[in-house]
Amino acid sequence: MFESKYSGFLTALLIIIIIGIVGLLGYLGYSYYQEYNINRSTSDFVDSFMEEVGDGEEGTGEGGGELNAIEGTPVTSADVTTYKGFNVVGTIEIPATDLKYPILEKVTKASIEAAVAVLYGPGPNQPGNTVIAGHNYRNGLFFSNNKNLETGDKVYITDMSGNKVTYTIYNKFEAAENDTSFFNRDTQGGREVTLSTCTDDSKARIIIEARADEDGAV
Repeated sequence: MFESKYSGFLTALLIIIIIGIVGLLGYLGYSYYQEYNINRSTSDFVDSFMEEVGDGEEGTGEGGGELNAIEGTPVTSADVTTYKGFNVVGTIEIPATDLKYPILEKVTKASIEAAVAVLYGPGPNQPGNTVIAGHNYRNGLFFSNNKNLETGDKVYITDMSGNKVTYTIYNKFEAAENDTSFFNRDTQGGREVTLSTCTDDSKARIIIEARADEDGAV
């Protein structure tokens, strides 16, 4: 009698363990599938974007329309580039974290679930500081790997005119979630980008500051 109950308990425990393992594998599989699909989609978009506007250093691009220097958005044209229904104002590439994403026109709840987006500033490759925000899902998507970036790493921004500008990271720190003191910093006429994402525990933000190489030594 006792052995029968003990055997039944072990069987039930084994079934629970198997179900747990299958569930965990399913979750990990789905997470990997989601990461792979999103990264492939954004990478394919960046490659197509480069073919359309021209892939080169600053001043060598051949199209896509000029940027509105105040709003950082594409000037109205017959065909505004979009990604998943959102206006695109450029692309960002960070070799150190194998990141290739379109930069969307502005941050909304929906836009930063599709890519990264402009939170503040004049727009890609414009004088001043442009803040680009992205989620940290702790799974490799969006800006999840920004915590691994270091001073000296390169960030490449291509705008709608096809100008590809190299930025070098010169500062990295954590800030409170509601801290915007670094948004409107004095760049002395130079071009800078700030990458913003939450920390792994979501209690603060990881802030990455980078300066255009063409605008002076970092």
